[in-house]
Amino acid sequence: MSMPENVPWWKTAVIYQIYPRSFSDANRDGIGDLQGIIGKLDYLQWLGIRAIWISPIYPSPMADFGYDVSDYTGINPIFGTMADFDRLLNEAHARDLNVLLDFVPNHTSDRHPWFIESKRSKASPKRDWYIWHDGKPDGSAPNNWKSVFGGDAWEWDADTEQYYYHGFLKEQPDLNWRNSAVQEAMYNAMRFWLDKGVDGFRVDVMWHMIKDAQLRDNPPNPDYVESQPTYNQLLPVYSTDQPEVHAIVAEMRKVVDAYGDRVIIGEIYLPIQQLMAYYGPQNDGAHMPFNFLLLNLPWHAPEISAAIDQYEGALPAEGWPNWVLGNHDRPRLTSRIGEHQARVAAVLLLTLRGTPTLYYGDEIGMHDVPIPAEEIRDPQGLNMPDKDLSRDPCRTPMQWSDRPYAGFSEVAPWLRVDKKYARVNVEAQRNNYFSMLSLYRKLIQLRNGEPALNQGTYTPISSTDQLIAYRRDSPHGDSFLIILNLTSRPCRYRQTDLLLKGQVVVATAPELEDTPIEADIYLSGDEGIVVRLEPIGNTS
Repeated sequence: MSMPENVPWWKTAVIYQIYPRSFSDANRDGIGDLQGIIGKLDYLQWLGIRAIWISPIYPSPMADFGYDVSDYTGINPIFGTMADFDRLLNEAHARDLNVLLDFVPNHTSDRHPWFIESKRSKASPKRDWYIWHDGKPDGSAPNNWKSVFGGDAWEWDADTEQYYYHGFLKEQPDLNWRNSAVQEAMYNAMRFWLDKGVDGFRVDVMWHMIKDAQLRDNPPNPDYVESQPTYNQLLPVYSTDQPEVHAIVAEMRKVVDAYGDRVIIGEIYLPIQQLMAYYGPQNDGAHMPFNFLLLNLPWHAPEISAAIDQYEGALPAEGWPNWVLGNHDRPRLTSRIGEHQARVAAVLLLTLRGTPTLYYGDEIGMHDVPIPAEEIRDPQGLNMPDKDLSRDPCRTPMQWSDRPYAGFSEVAPWLRVDKKYARVNVEAQRNNYFSMLSLYRKLIQLRNGEPALNQGTYTPISSTDQLIAYRRDSPHGDSFLIILNLTSRPCRYRQTDLLLKGQVVVATAPELEDTPIEADIYLSGDEGIVVRLEPIGNTS
């Protein structure tokens, strides 16, 4: 299908996140790589995906699996070569797949040449590229800020007798984005990849990039409970989401806009009103600040419905919505809400207004995999073992087939494979009309081909304790009614005003497809339908 004229590709695309270590291993070392991704592009094209977002592939000591970057313009040999990346880009574009890279601007690796030079002495020309500060008179850290990965966020350097700030691991020192030289160096890194032809960036922890100039203490969090990460003990009002960050985001937007039809997507975990500020005052911020509402809310129809309406109502006039159900930091969708509701969630994700992002493996219903303590690799899990916060369970190898190691590799992979892989895999589901994969493909293909679904308006129709119903309408008159039962009990949707006529085109239970709808629509538990509506007045 050709793209509609004058509509940016990222508004109508379905984005697919690839965690490269876990997607496909072509060189038989147990770790996914760029050649592995290339080998699966035909699958992604078949599925209907229009853009892939690849988690970091830069040179890195891998303290945080690539989010500790030691060279912003290179490729980690674990994943391949720059020639491999160039081939991936060309092969993807040949299949009408756009490529987004993960850009990590908040911090570098402590082995990045910039930090090595910065740490050399207080007089280093790059000293101010990072956040260095004297301790308090008693020698303690400059303030009470916490690391997301546990413990204090300040690390003492005995050689230069100052602390440096790290919002994450001590191996991930934060850059000083108040320094114009840092800004230009990072913009140039973005230009390097844009010159190669990448189609944009997902920007890591965008809201962390600027810190309070006075380094004031964060206040205690009155709602903290012991089961939460220690980071949550304080409200990060001075260490994140500072007003000056928006000028930085606007500059990033200028860099990307100079290359035409490219996109910036910001990773931002903030309440809705704060999130909306990242669109910029003149829609000159991020094209799409990631919307994580569906990752965090209880799976309860009234709350989901209210959140959708709140989000739609808060969007700035030119702001484009987006939706996320899974990523590399959160438990998998199927493990959060169960296999049956995961099918309903697929319908929701792919019929709401805005750009959906799909996490690899969710399309086949992959679960979190229990990882024994001695096999934990994630630094968050290793640093806080008593809180069971490892992200490894949602990062396990993609399940391609029933061959050993799920067809991901011919050798033991870096994380264990789900024991259910023999029946939960792409090959088993690809030609199964009733499978999760078939449902995702039908939804994606329908969305790709229907302006009402990929561009049209959203109108809430009904919300009860069990169901959500809404319409999607295009300017050309095509319309769809979506009804979702978010419980395991049967429910009824009663048409009360104008009687709508139409036919089910996609359903979580394929037996419902091609059936007409009645005045009263009955859904079994864990059921969802997409109805193509007849034009009003059609009596045929």
